Amino acid sequence: MSVIPGIQDASEGVLSDASDEEEEFFEHHRFVADKGQNPLRIDKYLFNLMAGISRNKIQQAAEAGAIRVDGVSVKSNHRVLPGQTVTIVLTHPPHEFELLSEDLDLDIVHADADVVVVNKRAGMVVHPAYGHYSGTLVNGLLHTFQNLPEGAQRDRPGLVHRIDKNTSGLLVIAANDIAMTHLAKQFFDRTTERLYTAIVWGDVKEESGTITGNIDRSVRDRKIRCVFADPNKGKHAVTHYRVLERFGFATVVECKLETGRTHQIRVHFQHIGHPLFNDHEYSGAEVRQVPYAVPNFKQFVMNAFEVCPRHALHARTLGFEHPKTKQFLLFSTELPEDMQALLEKFRRVVLRD
Repeated sequence: MSVIPGIQDASEGVLSDASDEEEEFFEHHRFVADKGQNPLRIDKYLFNLMAGISRNKIQQAAEAGAIRVDGVSVKSNHRVLPGQTVTIVLTHPPHEFELLSEDLDLDIVHADADVVVVNKRAGMVVHPAYGHYSGTLVNGLLHTFQNLPEGAQRDRPGLVHRIDKNTSGLLVIAANDIAMTHLAKQFFDRTTERLYTAIVWGDVKEESGTITGNIDRSVRDRKIRCVFADPNKGKHAVTHYRVLERFGFATVVECKLETGRTHQIRVHFQHIGHPLFNDHEYSGAEVRQVPYAVPNFKQFVMNAFEVCPRHALHARTLGFEHPKTKQFLLFSTELPEDMQALLEKFRRVVLRD
């Protein structure tokens, strides 16, 4: 198998070191300590109960915040007491888990012997993960393309980058090991071209700008990310943007990522007070107070949420050097129907006023 220098991150589909990949939890276990339970280190307690898992793996799960006692994350030296509820999630899939081939009617933009470019629809998970063992982009790829390279992990054949479930847009997939190595190096060296279109809340002040802020998991909710003011926390992240269209209560921006961290565009725009429209995880799915509201604004926004029932983000442009021909290929897609309908709704209101 080829050595992959890095893999692009899950959320905005931009470069990430392998260590920066978003954890995908597959297994979930729950135990209630017996009434006669003597105080016992939690790593030993779980090791005694769970077959086929090393104590070191349990300790790693604790360090990742994946072990909880009565709902609170604990370290591996925590002592379990009688009656306490212990839960653990692991990054390995269940033993019975296998990759399924499914006909999912993928939107294939380009395909040759080395690379495949797909326009992923919003709502589709890129690869199998906890709770999503079928219906993913990978399941669909396996139906159409055989012998995709295994890549960094067994459940991610051909993948060199990813985007969020509810982000739509372009992805490139390697069709063989040589292509996997070449593409991964391009993402690692940041020589690919990626542009995103986002619809954010409010009137972004500058016509163009750069958002800089270290990003890491939130200490309050590990499913989401946040910006840390402390330069020693999180990972350096830079997002460049320019305004494409203004509505007063919302702004359409084009984003280009200098770095690639999980949820980077979503986190950065929330950080500057302009979360993505209808982003449920980053405070964009509530009616916000804005100075340029339209009549009956609350109902207008609720209707707009129905028009685009996910965060308004699309990976519009993708460019990379073909692994074999060395030609630079550039692909672009139209905004998906839900984002187009949302913009048309906004434009009708602005023109009417």
